[in-house]
Amino acid sequence: MTDGPIDERDAAMSELLGIRSSIDNIDAALIHLLAERFKFTQKVGRLKATHGLPPTDPDREKRQIARLRDLAIDAHLDPAFAEKWFNFVVAEVIQHHEEIAGTKDTAGPAGS
Repeated sequence: MTDGPIDERDAAMSELLGIRSSIDNIDAALIHLLAERFKFTQKVGRLKATHGLPPTDPDREKRQIARLRDLAIDAHLDPAFAEKWFNFVVAEVIQHHEEIAGTKDTAGPAGS
C-alpha cells in the first residue's frame, strides 16, 4: 500500500523539476539572444563613432518602446515590464557606444 500524499508530493517534485528544466533552457536561449543582440549593437556603436554620430537616438528609442509595448500586449506580457527591460538594455548599449566613441558621459546615459 502506498501513501497518497507522499506519491502526490513526489509527482509534484518531478513536475517541478521538469518545469525548472524548461525555464533553464529558456534562460540559456535568452542569454545567447542577448549576446547576439549586443554583437549588433557593438557594430552600430563602431559605425556611429566612425561617422561622428551621437551614441543616443531618442526618436528611435521612443519608437522601439511603443513597438515593444505592443508586442508585449500581444504576447500577454506586462508592457511596463517590456519597457523596463528595454530601458535597461538601452542604458547598457549607450554606455558601450560612449566607450567606443571615447565620449563616456559622466552624467549617465540619456535617451531611454
